[in-house]
Amino acid sequence: AIHEFLYPLVQGYDSIALKADVELGGTDQTFNILMGRTLQGRYGQEPQVCITVPILEGLDGVNKMSKSLGNYVGIYDAPGTMYQKLLSMPDTLIRRYFEFLSFKPMEEVEALMAEMENGRNPQEIKRILAEELIERFHDADAAANAHKSAGNVLADGELPVDLPEVTLELEGQDALFITQILNQAELAKNSSSAKDMIKRGAVKVDGEVVDAGFSLTSGQTVVIQAGKKAYAKVTVA
Repeated sequence: AIHEFLYPLVQGYDSIALKADVELGGTDQTFNILMGRTLQGRYGQEPQVCITVPILEGLDGVNKMSKSLGNYVGIYDAPGTMYQKLLSMPDTLIRRYFEFLSFKPMEEVEALMAEMENGRNPQEIKRILAEELIERFHDADAAANAHKSAGNVLADGELPVDLPEVTLELEGQDALFITQILNQAELAKNSSSAKDMIKRGAVKVDGEVVDAGFSLTSGQTVVIQAGKKAYAKVTVA
């Protein structure tokens, strides 16, 4: 289309108007920046110096990181969100993200890459980077506790820092059974999913595995874990 022809010319003219000495841009802008040099020469100006930097791929591992594509990590993201996003990156991007984003010496980065090649879990390496970046844009406490945000896999005994709180009504019943609780607290997709988790021993109340006979009565408050990542503080009114 004609706009694809005009765009480099218009961008290049910016360099003339600004009488630019240096222009910075991503490697995807190399042609446009060079166009600025060419046009400056035609207008009798000293051609600008072009400095380009590599493009950082987004979390999809394909396209450049972009908010419009939804594959980005925002510097203003909450610590838990930043942690979840960074741990979701493809393993193929780990080295590149360390090279572009980490302040660690390359010797240390190479050592981490060697550990990963020798069998260390890539998720552990991602956590190291995630904690470094969270500390940079938030603080050390946020970095240490980011993994406790809802949606992450926690160690035994740990609870999310943003633990959801849910209040359920008995609605004429004497008690609510665990299957009902999981559904009403949105800790399970449906009754079948709730029953399946209970059978697998994947439902804990206050840290203890419960069976289908577990119930809560009015006035009780407990912390429920369903599966590896879903938590809620449940109160029966």
